Amino acid sequence: MAVPKRKTTPSRRGMRRSHDALGLNTYVEDKDSGELRRPHHIDLKTGMYRGRQVLTPKED
Repeated sequence: MAVPKRKTTPSRRGMRRSHDALGLNTYVEDKDSGELRRPHHIDLKTGMYRGRQVLTPKED
């Protein structure tokens, strides 16, 4: 069984984990409505995805 020869220091452990942080969410401006939405997601207000009507929008 493989066993580490030396203890991993907190600094080295932190450097290894520095890439695990979550980034900020990206948003794109919708071409039709001009509102911000997530890329590759359905616009919930209009129900459109890639120029097609996918969902019927909710009535208020």
